[in-house]
Amino acid sequence: MRMARFGKENRRQMMSLTVVRRTRMSEHLVRVTIGGDALDGFSYKGGDQCFRLFFPRPGQTELRMPTFANNGWAAQYFLMSKDVRPYVRNYTVRAFHPESNELNVDFVVHGDGPASVWAQQAEPGSPVGMFDEGRRYRPREEAEWQLLVADGSGLPAALAIAEETPPSLPTRLIVEVPTPDDVLGTTFGPHVSATWLASSDGDGEVPGELARGAALATPPPSSPGTVFVAGENSLATGTRRGLVAAGVPKSAISFYGYWKVGRSSPS
Repeated sequence: MRMARFGKENRRQMMSLTVVRRTRMSEHLVRVTIGGDALDGFSYKGGDQCFRLFFPRPGQTELRMPTFANNGWAAQYFLMSKDVRPYVRNYTVRAFHPESNELNVDFVVHGDGPASVWAQQAEPGSPVGMFDEGRRYRPREEAEWQLLVADGSGLPAALAIAEETPPSLPTRLIVEVPTPDDVLGTTFGPHVSATWLASSDGDGEVPGELARGAALATPPPSSPGTVFVAGENSLATGTRRGLVAAGVPKSAISFYGYWKVGRSSPS
C-alpha cells in the first residue's frame, strides 16, 4: 500500500498528555479529547494526519513511554517488559484546537479490544502519550473530482478531508458505520455529496462491503480524479482493485488498510 507521508516533521518527539474529557457521540462512536502543554506548537496538517496513541494497560499505575525520537521509539518499546509497556495504537487527529492545546480522537468501540475498553472508561486526568506520524493523503493538483471511502476506522480521516476540501473540487463521500445510530450529522458544503451506510443493514460478514459496493456501483468520471480509501483491509484493497479495473490510474488512489478482520494489533 502507498505509505508516502506529506509534512512529517524532521524530528518528532514523544508527547506526554492527559485526557480532558470523553464524549459519547453515538452507540459505537466515542470521542476522547486529550491535551496538555506538550501540544503547544504542535504542527497540525489536517486531513488524515495520524499519530501513535499510548495508553496504560489495566493495572498499570503510571504510563511508561519510549523516550527516543523519530523511529527509534519502536525498538525501545518492544524491549520493554509487558508489566511496564503501555498499549499503542494508530489514530487520526480528528481536530486540533491550538487555543486550548486540545486534540480530538474518535474511536469505534466494539468488543473487548484494549482501545475500545480504554476509550469507554477514559477519565479526565488519565495519562496518555502521543507520537506524531504526519499526514499521508493530499488531493492531486490536477484532480477534477474526489472520492472518499471509509468504514468507521477511516471515518475521522474521511470527514476531516471532506471538511477541508475547497468548493472547486466536487467530492463524493461514502462512509459505512456499524448501525444507523452511528450516522453523524456532519455538514459540508454543496460540493460534497455524502452517503452514509450501516453495516447492520447489509448481509456481509466483513465491515466495509457496503461502502465498497457503493463506491464501485457508479463508473468513475473519465476526467482526472483523486481517491482516498481507508478502513478494513479488504475495503481498501478491493475498492482500489475495482477502481483500477474501471480505468482510474493507480497513482490517483491512496488506499490504507487500518485493520484486518481476525487479526489483532501487536501488544
